[in-house]
Amino acid sequence: MDILGSLKGFFKTEYTIIDNNVFRLHYKATMVFLVACSLLVTGRQYIGDPIDCISKDDIPTNLLDTFCWIHTTFSVENAWHKKVGIEVPYPGVDSYSPGEKRVYHAYYQWVCFVLFLQAAMFYVPRYFWKAMEGGRLKNIILGLNSCVLPKDSKDENRSLLVEYLMANLNHHNMYFICYVLAEVMNFANVVGQMFLMDTFLQGEFSTYGSKVIQFSEWDWSVRYDPMIKVFPRLTKCTFHKYGSSGDVQRHDAMCILPINILNEKIYVFLWFWFVILAILSGIVLVYRAFIIFIPRLRFVILRSRCRLVNQDYLESVVDKCKMGDWLVLSFLSKNIDPLNFRDVVTDFARKLSGKEFDNV
Repeated sequence: MDILGSLKGFFKTEYTIIDNNVFRLHYKATMVFLVACSLLVTGRQYIGDPIDCISKDDIPTNLLDTFCWIHTTFSVENAWHKKVGIEVPYPGVDSYSPGEKRVYHAYYQWVCFVLFLQAAMFYVPRYFWKAMEGGRLKNIILGLNSCVLPKDSKDENRSLLVEYLMANLNHHNMYFICYVLAEVMNFANVVGQMFLMDTFLQGEFSTYGSKVIQFSEWDWSVRYDPMIKVFPRLTKCTFHKYGSSGDVQRHDAMCILPINILNEKIYVFLWFWFVILAILSGIVLVYRAFIIFIPRLRFVILRSRCRLVNQDYLESVVDKCKMGDWLVLSFLSKNIDPLNFRDVVTDFARKLSGKEFDNV
């Protein structure tokens, strides 16, 4: 709790909504999860030693552990399919002969750093959008998100908001372009990170989740599945030192990697989560394309959110606004009190039609 307590600030509800739920899954849920995993992997005092090596020789345990952690451990590829308990003590652990192919496991040293880098990358689209948005929406709400605003203040602020919308009519296109670009960045980021993790795990991540499901019915004691292969719990390490006669002696050790019990669970979850997030982000882009090319859909969406607004006024406003103005109105509908938003749309529609308006 001491480690993860600092992350609770990311879950605070923001007073001004400038994005959608899928967008928030990127920079809130995913980023916080990645940072939390990075902290857990580095918190050795809470999850035990990351490596423990066993050797029959007189090599100090701490020295052997440090050496094998720094210089990586390995598995013997030919030993993956041998019978456990008969031919080998564990999948991938066997006596090594010169010329045999060895698979080195160095990634566990970098897991915490890669997870933190991924978290930072998930925040980049959010940072870009906040910089481009510049607090515009927060400034034009003018307290209309409150339902108990005094009548004089409410009328004055509503009038100022309508004047802003009139003065900037059809001048919010860049606002819309930046928001769509941020959504594209979200989609590109999650897909790109799937390829990044596939490279990081030596090509095993792309089919990691599906193989875990495929082998989920196997024996849980020691099973040959993707989690064991990608994140082995028992590996080998070779230590060389000078003997009493001055010749080089080779010492083989078996190393237990408790840290991989945590790593495998993290990456199984990430596989399924990234697939779901990529699908949702792709759906958002398709939805955005429909909004751009089907103007009628803009009215339907706003009408579904704003039941109190006069439909004729709302349709009149949407017909005369471009995409940027529609996006601003959409965000306003999420932030402003429904009764106040109804009055804003009414006044805005009358302004657009050239009529004088009074308070409704």
